[in-house]
Amino acid sequence: MAQSRQGTQESPTYSSMELMICAASRLLDDGAIVGVGTGAPCAAAMLAQKTHAPRLFIIFEAGGLAPRLPSMPISVGDSRTVAEALMATSMGDVFESCQRGIVDYAFLGGANDFASLCWRTMVLTLHDRRRFVEKLDFLTTPGYLTGPGAREAAGLPAGSCPYRVITDLAVLGFHETSKRMQILSLHPGVAAATVQEHTGFELAEAAEITMTERPSAEQLRILREEVDPHRYFLGR
Repeated sequence: MAQSRQGTQESPTYSSMELMICAASRLLDDGAIVGVGTGAPCAAAMLAQKTHAPRLFIIFEAGGLAPRLPSMPISVGDSRTVAEALMATSMGDVFESCQRGIVDYAFLGGANDFASLCWRTMVLTLHDRRRFVEKLDFLTTPGYLTGPGAREAAGLPAGSCPYRVITDLAVLGFHETSKRMQILSLHPGVAAATVQEHTGFELAEAAEITMTERPSAEQLRILREEVDPHRYFLGR
């Protein structure tokens, strides 16, 4: 599904991956603390830091705290994750910070400690029925589990939650009361029926669905020239 989108003078051509990363970066607030994995989540955090969120505090699982990333790291233990950082500490210290409740966002492909203990978890993934299944064979990372109140009953911090899922089709959130997944915004040219078709369970009906903002020319320039010039992830 990594197709290019037709551009205009106001909105240049972009790929599905670039749209996903740009949409995800806008969700990260200036001054927030975010635990990120490598790959597209890291690209989104770097883009946010270079655009609207210069004070975004990035932490990596292996111990890098608040680096100014010179280029895309290839693992959470890459030396670039401690470049100009406030501290190079340990995995134990990072997860203790999550337990203490000071990490605002976990931004992942999936990881238990971050998603269990950080306040809001965001996931960036391709959208297909193999990933969005009716029933898991094995649970590695908790979402809302069986529904309202289940996270708290399992001993997870009250108020911590899955927050957003950004795919190549849409941005999804969760219904306030039922906690079921629902569409928040559709990417340009994508219909709600297409999202449902690629989802292995029934999505909750949303009161309002908007259109995802297209990447700007400046976002794309930074993403291509500064964040991932070697196209480790943009080339996918």
